[in-house]
Amino acid sequence: MRVLTAEQMREADRRTIEEVGIPSIVLMENAGQRIVSAMRTTIKDLASRRVWVLCGRGNNGGDGLVVARLLSQQGLVVQVFLLGRAEEVGGDAGTNLSIAQRLGVSIVEVVDRDTWNGARADVDQCDLVVDAMFGTGLNRPLDDLSSSVVGDVNALNVPVVAVDLPSGLSADETYPIGEAVEADVTVTLAAPKVALLLPPAESWAGDLVIADIGIPPSVIDHLPGARLELLTPEEVGSLIPPRRDDSHKGDFGHVLVVAGSMGKTGAAALAGLGALRSGAGLVTVATPRNCVSSVSSAVPEYMTLPLPETEDGRLSAAALEVVLGLGSDVIAVGPGLGRSADVSAIVQGLVEQSPVPLVLDADALNAFAADPSRLAGRDGVPIVITPHPGEMARLCQTTAGEVQSNRLSTARCFAKEHQLFVVLKGSGTVIAGPDGATWVNLTGNAGMSTGGVGDVLTGMTAAWLAQLGRADHACQVAVFLHGLAGDLASDEHGEVALIASDLVACLGKAVQQVTQAPASDDAQ
Repeated sequence: MRVLTAEQMREADRRTIEEVGIPSIVLMENAGQRIVSAMRTTIKDLASRRVWVLCGRGNNGGDGLVVARLLSQQGLVVQVFLLGRAEEVGGDAGTNLSIAQRLGVSIVEVVDRDTWNGARADVDQCDLVVDAMFGTGLNRPLDDLSSSVVGDVNALNVPVVAVDLPSGLSADETYPIGEAVEADVTVTLAAPKVALLLPPAESWAGDLVIADIGIPPSVIDHLPGARLELLTPEEVGSLIPPRRDDSHKGDFGHVLVVAGSMGKTGAAALAGLGALRSGAGLVTVATPRNCVSSVSSAVPEYMTLPLPETEDGRLSAAALEVVLGLGSDVIAVGPGLGRSADVSAIVQGLVEQSPVPLVLDADALNAFAADPSRLAGRDGVPIVITPHPGEMARLCQTTAGEVQSNRLSTARCFAKEHQLFVVLKGSGTVIAGPDGATWVNLTGNAGMSTGGVGDVLTGMTAAWLAQLGRADHACQVAVFLHGLAGDLASDEHGEVALIASDLVACLGKAVQQVTQAPASDDAQ
């Protein structure tokens, strides 16, 4: 599902109206109907609530006026607070304002702080607020009056439903540009917007509902500009082919996991288990000789390979030749390896010499912190890196805070410059390819902030790469299923108690969910 910038959304509207021929007032009516439908789904006891609709003078306010009229016709107590004078509202919004007035919907004009303060007694009596003040066109902080209204709305102890975008957010910015509505539900129209998907701005949106208002998918798909896609269960499920009845283990790839060191054998075991539970036909965990017994006893289904080691229990440089000679289909490297000159030499040698795709995580990435230029993909040999923000910061020679402030651009720029795939982990995991294609994922939860969860993803990514043969597809499937399994594990154990092996145990259910996902008109 494509994610749109404010400019792309304007262009989608224009093409739909001018080239397809769907009148803009029809799109506004559709928007209002879909918002009301989403409210009925997400707001408990909607029919008994008193609903106050805050409207701006533009199209976002017009959507809100349709909502107000529909709710009023369904018997709800509804009052509209219009930020401005009625005569200032034109176009389709003006038409819907006139309709609402003729049908007896109460309209209160809010032109300054005094009129707003005078209306506060009424506002305080509501049970639900619909925020239709500002939409995707906002690109500067709110003025004093609007900020005051937003502050008072946020102080109310009632649910807030935002139309398209919480007022005060900029559609294209992942940081709020000033005071913004803290919504419980955001019904975004036609397609999700950048601010609704990535932290910290996404926390202002609450639960997200994506409403189809009649803009044809072909219009959205062919919009110019950078492509950002939201991973959905239907799209991820379509990437997973059914298995033939006559399949055998050789059909699903051999994954080699190079991981572990003294005291960190669990990382190696979890990466191997992640690969197994993601469908790899064969998995071999290659680990320092002294770690083999511990790693092999953890999981009987994968094979183990002892590698040359140093006195401190880490891999020695001689391990490179052994790894290159094994003959696997994909190599995953990094979990629990530790940092040393020998480890760096092994990882750098694999990047330069491996004939098969690589998935690099953890200490495999730290091996390039001093010289990121050495981390570069080669024609025909895909490389996937799966850093958390701290590891990404070391590769970019910046700070984790700077990475978090610019997750999209950081992942995109590094992927393009180094011609590889970046999976930037965290809330709203970002996947970026060397051609500029980018995806964002919304599955997952805070309970996954625990040791070993990233190791599982490393193994998963390698397994799906071995099966699907395309790094972009493998990253999408692995990241989405990883987060979904985390959500299923959280449902069972809660976020606080969740551990990495709980997530692994839910991978089968996650695969079943996406491969059996029914089509849906609206995504939540």
